Amino acid sequence: MADFVKVASLADLPAGSAKTVEVGGTSIALYNVGGQVHATTNTCPHRGGPLGEGVLGGEVVVCPWHAFEFEVTSGRCLTNPNLQIPCFPVRIEGQDILVQV
Repeated sequence: MADFVKVASLADLPAGSAKTVEVGGTSIALYNVGGQVHATTNTCPHRGGPLGEGVLGGEVVVCPWHAFEFEVTSGRCLTNPNLQIPCFPVRIEGQDILVQV
């Protein structure tokens, strides 16, 4: 099983925002939903858009390229039920955001 890796600080991810980080060559999008941090792949399965640069509204991120919508808590696509994005476990230690990839 993979270890948790520090990827950011809570100060880097205000509530309602998204941020992109790299972990071992994997691009991950972080989201702060009301103080809860979630992590998904940064790549939209539709056409490869950068989800971490999308608009976050509640638990839903909108891909900036073609407006596909994904729940950041589950990875479920609201636009096309045949699509899904991987989610990664997140742990908070003090002010550090750790992700397991």
